[in-house]
Amino acid sequence: MFEEKRSILEPAGALALAGAEAYCRFYNLKDENVVVITSGANMNFDRLRVVSELANVGRRQEAVLATFMPEEPGSIKQFCNLVGPISITEFKYRFDSNKNRALVLYSVGVHIKTELEAMKERMNSFQLDTIEFTNNDMVKDHLRHLMGGQSHVENELLCRFIFPEKPMALSKFLDVISPHGIVEGESGANVLVGIQVPSNDLIEFRGLANNLGYDYEIESDNEGFQLLMR
Repeated sequence: MFEEKRSILEPAGALALAGAEAYCRFYNLKDENVVVITSGANMNFDRLRVVSELANVGRRQEAVLATFMPEEPGSIKQFCNLVGPISITEFKYRFDSNKNRALVLYSVGVHIKTELEAMKERMNSFQLDTIEFTNNDMVKDHLRHLMGGQSHVENELLCRFIFPEKPMALSKFLDVISPHGIVEGESGANVLVGIQVPSNDLIEFRGLANNLGYDYEIESDNEGFQLLMR
């Protein structure tokens, strides 16, 4: 409804529309007038956020996955190479020095099912165990927002980058920043990322970040980060 008419429905109104579409497909109706009540008053910004996140998942245009990867430099870059041409739409990972491997929760844009299956096979062939959670409502609705938490990482520098909305933006970032370890992140247009940067390498890091061409801010002293993540 939003894509075709630029109208926003509440969940009950969207359910009515989805039911009408299913009804027409089941009875193979064409060139018929089908009327449903598409209400929209029960909508707020928080619910709109959830709707926008789940829309592509529900239409199978996005898949939610989790991959285990080694806690070592270069592992995220290898991960991106294995994802290949599929766009990463969300990426959440938090470094844990007490574990030998990390669990990365992420979403990818999917065009056809075989494309996703091929990507999962590439991951598993490199011993990066991958699980799909596209049909897991608990993960989609709640756990995807709870990745992270407290983790005491030496020389952690928290930065916020503005990534261009195009494929390979994360790979380009990793190509430039790869000498430094990525310890956490959330991929999107506005990206929060933690990087291990010793104090004597800070000038070098700023030079690399400036040459990258992405707008960024160092947020290590942000009051919210100090309160919630320390």
